[in-house]
Amino acid sequence: MGIKYNAEERVFHIQSEQTSYVIQLVHDGIPVHVYWGRRIRGGNLASILQRTERCSFSPSLFPEDMSISYDTLPLEYPAYGAGDFRHPAYQIQAENGATISEAVYHSHRIYNGKPALEGLPSTYVEHEDEAQTLELELIDRVAGLRIILLYTVFEQLNAITRSVRFVNEGTESLRLLRAFSMSADFRSSDYELLQLSGSWTRERYVERRALVSGMQGVESRRAASSHAQNPFLALLSKGADEQQGEVYGVSLVYSGSFSAQVEVEPYQTSRLTMGIHSFDFNWLLESGQSFQTPEAVLVFSASGIGAMSRTYHKLYRTRLCRGSFRDQTRPVLINNWEATYFNFTADSIERIARTGSELGIELFVLDDGWFGHRDDDRSSLGDWFVDPAKLPGGLEDLVQRVNRLDMKFGLWFEPEMISPDSELYRTHPDWCLHVPGRRRSEGRSQLVLDFSREDVCQAITERMATILRSAPITYVKWDMNRNMTEIGSALLPPERQRETAHRYMLGLYSVMETITSQFPDVLFESCSGGGGRFDPGMLYYMPQTWTSDNTDAVSRLKIQYGTSIVYPISSMGSHVSAVPNHQVHRSTSLAMRGHVAMSGNFGYELDLSKFSDEDKQTVKEQVSLYKELRPVIQFGEQYRLLSPFEGNETAWMIVAEDRSEAVVMYARVLAEPNDSLHYLRLQGLDPEADYEWAEEGGVYGGDHLMYAGLPLPALPGDFQSLLWRFKKVKG
Repeated sequence: MGIKYNAEERVFHIQSEQTSYVIQLVHDGIPVHVYWGRRIRGGNLASILQRTERCSFSPSLFPEDMSISYDTLPLEYPAYGAGDFRHPAYQIQAENGATISEAVYHSHRIYNGKPALEGLPSTYVEHEDEAQTLELELIDRVAGLRIILLYTVFEQLNAITRSVRFVNEGTESLRLLRAFSMSADFRSSDYELLQLSGSWTRERYVERRALVSGMQGVESRRAASSHAQNPFLALLSKGADEQQGEVYGVSLVYSGSFSAQVEVEPYQTSRLTMGIHSFDFNWLLESGQSFQTPEAVLVFSASGIGAMSRTYHKLYRTRLCRGSFRDQTRPVLINNWEATYFNFTADSIERIARTGSELGIELFVLDDGWFGHRDDDRSSLGDWFVDPAKLPGGLEDLVQRVNRLDMKFGLWFEPEMISPDSELYRTHPDWCLHVPGRRRSEGRSQLVLDFSREDVCQAITERMATILRSAPITYVKWDMNRNMTEIGSALLPPERQRETAHRYMLGLYSVMETITSQFPDVLFESCSGGGGRFDPGMLYYMPQTWTSDNTDAVSRLKIQYGTSIVYPISSMGSHVSAVPNHQVHRSTSLAMRGHVAMSGNFGYELDLSKFSDEDKQTVKEQVSLYKELRPVIQFGEQYRLLSPFEGNETAWMIVAEDRSEAVVMYARVLAEPNDSLHYLRLQGLDPEADYEWAEEGGVYGGDHLMYAGLPLPALPGDFQSLLWRFKKVKG
């Protein structure tokens, strides 16, 4: 296992426990993509590549061998201009205006461990023997461009990461017009494409379709990964499902504009590319300068979508998320947003917190409205000082009140935004993204601060740090409620204006690195109108994300199911809110809301002080149960049993890593008259062990639970749910 180079065959074999990835150098050093799939032992790998001469419309630079055409070779990192008419992975422009590049093999280096990426989030190792890295160096001698393709294989985690570093070693400047993180050419197009798409309050819905000739894919041009599309794609063999079939997943560790494309060309091969979107991107690479692309994480599964998901879950939970909270169970919280919105006082907050404490809740989170003169969403972003009208004793007083209730305290920020009606904007109107002479469009009555500027980043960092040092704050919800328009920076010269969006991301990552490092005992949760920036880049700095502003239990079935295709349960914020629900105006039972919200980092977002005694008792029981179950829920392995995208029922389960216990969540949306009998087959248990069913009693074999299944009881009415617990019987 690891990475091997066969000098005779000129073949690189990247190998994990279950996956092989093969690159071959042909002719004068052209790197071609030979194989990616189920692990193979090796030996005569060069025989995998097939070539044939095509018609004159597939030109060749090598008259002695017309089968070597850039138009038909499965290229490892394709360029533009030398005969490949498919979309390239990168494109440059020289000072003379030419956009042609041809880079061939120069050298390589294989070593243990994994390097960090300069200025960018990425997966990591804690010990060098966890992974091996290949640096495959290509040279375009005419342009003076060195291209280093970086591959790291996590041997035990069955994942391969890819990124690219460009170095201008010539005497003239170059422009990067396109700089994708990965490209892979498949010998067939007989796949289905799986994507996670939607909108605000409808994030990461699973969509699946067969590949067709031409271009297809997903993208964001919003300078954020977005509610609309997630930076992830998977290619599935026909008929692949949760437990069987071949699956190729690619996920981008980046939070800005991205593109993920699959191009099916005339010979029914397909090219998958992913990286920073080339739309409105142009990077000036002066002599001696370098540019690093974000990291793409590749996961192959021969055992269906579920196995791919569990690989991403473990990798992202243990080798992308960082900090002390990575391996700690997360607290049960109460957030005041849907209880009060902007209308609160210290006394009303204390009343909600007191009720929460009596019911066993551990953390109170004060949401939007505590700063400046923030009585609605039309002012004060950027004025990070306490509003004395609402909190006359300041944050210190309120935090002390909450702490005396044996609860910890958390706080909401929106650091990347500025309100035109704010002291900060009146003092620094040029600190927002803008283009001189153009109007400044607003979203939610706010503009976007220019985080490509170091002075802006430093000022916001200092303002946040001042607040966080002012009181024992143990949790931060970091929100971002609009996407970029008028993308321009007052400090960048004209030739670098199209670098602004990516420089913004580098600035944002720098601020997050500074703040999270200065306050290592604070649990940070990212948010962007809910799930508008639920991506791996954010998880590197903040181990959990507010999954969606839509807290309706029925809607959350699809949202949380789709999110789990890539992201672990430990990364999902999930709350019980009031009914009728504030987003879709649906009423569901407190039990169902609790069952769905327990499939994540559990909390409440309503005024518990207004609950009846009966409902308070239900909440107390939910909180107690979740505390018992959260080590399994937050750190176990998830299995999706029934899809809300395919029927009226949803079910998933989480199994402890040692298979000693499991939690099952089942929900049915609408009642069916005179319905048929239903069985639920579990997954992931030890078939040789016996398990005790906590709710119903009785002992069942793991094989019984997985192969025969359990009969589902008749549940009267709409919006019904069940939560079951199973524990291995010690024998």
